[in-house]
Amino acid sequence: MFSRLRSDIQCILDRDPAARTAWEVLTCYPGLHALVLHRRAHWCWNHGFKWLGRFISHVSRGLTGIEIHPGAKIGERVFFDHAMGVVVGETAEIGDGCTIYQGVTLGGTSLYKGAKRHPTLGKDVVVSAGAKVLGGFEVGDGAKIGSNAVVIKPVPAGATAVGIPARIIPSKAGESADVSGTERKFNAYGITQDDDPVSQALRGLIDNAAGQEHQIAMIWQALEQLCAQQQLAMPSDAAPRESFEADKFNQLLDK
Repeated sequence: MFSRLRSDIQCILDRDPAARTAWEVLTCYPGLHALVLHRRAHWCWNHGFKWLGRFISHVSRGLTGIEIHPGAKIGERVFFDHAMGVVVGETAEIGDGCTIYQGVTLGGTSLYKGAKRHPTLGKDVVVSAGAKVLGGFEVGDGAKIGSNAVVIKPVPAGATAVGIPARIIPSKAGESADVSGTERKFNAYGITQDDDPVSQALRGLIDNAAGQEHQIAMIWQALEQLCAQQQLAMPSDAAPRESFEADKFNQLLDK
């Protein structure tokens, strides 16, 4: 029990730069308190003490602001960061090393008792603030759920889900976007570069427009040379010059 508690404390110290000491984490972090109480409630639930499990869960909700059904399965080194308003449903499963921020819901969309109604998170998944993961599907290892995303379908390992409803951004080279080289890099709130499909689409349009501008200018230069060879006059102001400044538009997207 104490070795698991030490592991939980250490994972918080590793992922939260605001955490200064183990004593501070032990006494002042509601995410840790919710985990400790959930393990008691989960034990009661699995050993037939259903009411006692629900009562411990109810007390934990009042003390921490985190509602975890006693039937939910939670792995090792899970970090509920801030986590006020988090709701974890009965058949939800959270894998080792996951990070869950405030306002997250791991909810179900089915009313059938006994069925798998809530999502399963793989290892090292990051679910950002306000995200809703709804349904009995799987979120793969190393995946990231963006802030306020509404996820209603499976997310592959290492991928990123953003938007309402969530759009899936595949991982690069089959790896999580949190992996850099051989070292594991944790990104707070799951934020990494190139996660927004809208900005990616806009950059593609900007690059395409800049390419067309360049091609038109080259065509006009070729026409001018041809007219000069044929000794034909062209209006001096007829030929367009490249004036599309793609870099400025890309800088606006980065702000």
